[in-house]
Amino acid sequence: MQKKKAVLLVNLGTPDSPKTSDVRSYLFQFLNDKRVIDIPWLLRKILVNAIIVPFRAPKSAKVYKELWTERGSPIIYHTHDLTEKLKQELGDSYHVEYAMRYKNPSLKKILQSWEGKNFEQIIILPLFPHYASATNGSVIEEAMDVIKKWWVIPEICFVSQFYDHEFYLKGFEEQGNKHNFEEYDHVLFSFHGLPERHVDKVYDEGLCQDNDCEHGVTEANQFCYKATCYETAIQLAKRFKLKESDYSVGFQSRLGKGWIEPFSDKIIEDLGKKGAKKILVFSPAFVADCLETTIEIGDEYQELFEEFGGEKVQLVESLNSSDTFVNGLKEMIIKRSV
Repeated sequence: MQKKKAVLLVNLGTPDSPKTSDVRSYLFQFLNDKRVIDIPWLLRKILVNAIIVPFRAPKSAKVYKELWTERGSPIIYHTHDLTEKLKQELGDSYHVEYAMRYKNPSLKKILQSWEGKNFEQIIILPLFPHYASATNGSVIEEAMDVIKKWWVIPEICFVSQFYDHEFYLKGFEEQGNKHNFEEYDHVLFSFHGLPERHVDKVYDEGLCQDNDCEHGVTEANQFCYKATCYETAIQLAKRFKLKESDYSVGFQSRLGKGWIEPFSDKIIEDLGKKGAKKILVFSPAFVADCLETTIEIGDEYQELFEEFGGEKVQLVESLNSSDTFVNGLKEMIIKRSV
């Protein structure tokens, strides 16, 4: 009898619908995660449940309505398409599914359904290229919390990050090359933001600011989110033959003070003030287009850029279910198989 290996792709999540009630439910689950908002339990409960979610849910619901398509939420259907393609590439010796860390399809429920299936090995792959406790760490912790209750625990493999893998960089290189760089005044690599205290916790001694993370990855900062983001930008800039003056690195989606700088929206604003008319924007922290790419960059940054004299913010499509991404994941999974 042929033994099967199981592969679980995990993305962040999305409300079940753009209704305010579903958005509220999603935000409750997401923001109550101690790895997302890492403050004392009681303070987090008060802040999230009494202040953030009640005020934010109705506003977010309006944005999700703009994002929603006939196929539903983009993060769901892009991850579904990726999974289906990967199933075909890996063949019958692999059982492949996808889950969301928050809401549905539920990471917890899918793993619970795998108990007793006698998989020879389980490979869990968070679809976040750069390690962060709030994303990869949260997925891995939740998976371990479920699996540790099983009587029989098979070989388990977690993928912590893959920002430096050739297939990931090549995938974004291909997406970027769909555009003529000569038509643009500047290139922005915009990554999702994190509180500075999240990256500071990576270091046994000192802080992120002490480790020259703007120049890329070293042995000391290899799990620092800020450093790996800058390393991605540096490597992509080399592939596109960009000079340092041709591009910027920024961090988007901040939720308050003390977040990693520089901020992408401020870079957009400054570029408009300096006379830039067309800019090309990558968002390499996301392998599937979603609210943060389609709406935040594609719509909100476009409006901001126009406000300060710019004309066009061109979003570069994410990897989604591109052949390069699928084939790269296939090779990585096979290499990690026992």
